[in-house]
Amino acid sequence: MHRPSTIALLSVGAVMGLCAIVAFVLVVLAPVTPASTPAEPLPQAEDPTWAPPAEPPLAAAEHGSGIQTRVDADWAAQTAAATGIPVRALVAYAGAAMVKAEQMPECGLSWSTLAGVGAIESDHGRHGGSMLDAGGTAVPGIFGIALDGVSTAHIPDSDGGAIDGDAEYDRAVGPMQLIPQTWRNWHVDGGADGVEDPQNIDDAALAAANYLCRSAIDMDTEAGWRAAISSYNGSESYLRAVAGAAVEYTDLAGG
Repeated sequence: MHRPSTIALLSVGAVMGLCAIVAFVLVVLAPVTPASTPAEPLPQAEDPTWAPPAEPPLAAAEHGSGIQTRVDADWAAQTAAATGIPVRALVAYAGAAMVKAEQMPECGLSWSTLAGVGAIESDHGRHGGSMLDAGGTAVPGIFGIALDGVSTAHIPDSDGGAIDGDAEYDRAVGPMQLIPQTWRNWHVDGGADGVEDPQNIDDAALAAANYLCRSAIDMDTEAGWRAAISSYNGSESYLRAVAGAAVEYTDLAGG
């Protein structure tokens, strides 16, 4: 039986609604347990429980310092057309996965998993009318709901509003929805433009990749993959949504 399209079911509103329910929690080495949340729909039996890795992206013959330059342009264009992922987001996901494959091959992180996270967190930087500019920065910036403990985890302000614009509670920011305390621990200039910005897809994707590979290894196995994604967000519904998107991207890309 053909599995219904996960990607087609994830409208921007549904994407961010799901993320609000599960609290946008991403915390270095000590994941925040979500506070009580409204009842979530039970995962369906046919929903994937993890996402096996996609075929690695094709590397550019020559590349610069930024992760976005590592990916072959023809591969990126063809894969973007097949999957519906914007090219600017895709080269960040693929470039971040390529960096981790060199630095930490035992991690087993696939570009399709990063794309699955990006789909659920912000529709690849397109939530609420935002878009990624040529440099990969979300314009306008993307900010999650206040983590005030009502229907989310309770995370009081940790940055004086400098990163998330909220001096009372923390909010997740950017296309990968990193909370301020996570960004402080994993900030990185993935795009090699001299600026570290969680609203930039290159910086955010590489920070997320670094976090996931620190949280678990062997992401090319079900146990490793589930451990890593659960550290990003512990909700089973979230895990299966990411898995569904990642599996579909792999299928659409041809393996």
